[in-house]
Amino acid sequence: MAADILAEITGMLVEIVGDEHLLADEVTMKTTFNEDLALESIEFVALAELLHHRYGAGVDLMGFLSEKDMDDILAMSVGELVAHIGRITHASLTHTPLTHTPLTHTPLTRASAGAAATGSDG
Repeated sequence: MAADILAEITGMLVEIVGDEHLLADEVTMKTTFNEDLALESIEFVALAELLHHRYGAGVDLMGFLSEKDMDDILAMSVGELVAHIGRITHASLTHTPLTHTPLTHTPLTRASAGAAATGSDG
């Protein structure tokens, strides 16, 4: 799964910065966004948008970055983002939605309806 996510992120990065600046085989889990890729803030925004389109609102790159201090953001690797996406997508796959359970009820008869209306037991 991590290899698939890495390949998708790599494709997105190549799309953002252009294949003349980045070759797909240059991106590994240890590749850093700042030092190795020299990604600018506008490119992070573009990456966030592509991630949102691909993985949905659960993968919020800006929210993920907001939890980090500046040094952590500058040192962040592609692998950290891959792990984050893996956690989010795995959690959404294993989340089982609540199923609707029909309520059980006693059928309303004329006698019980009359009793309920008059306040008597029947």
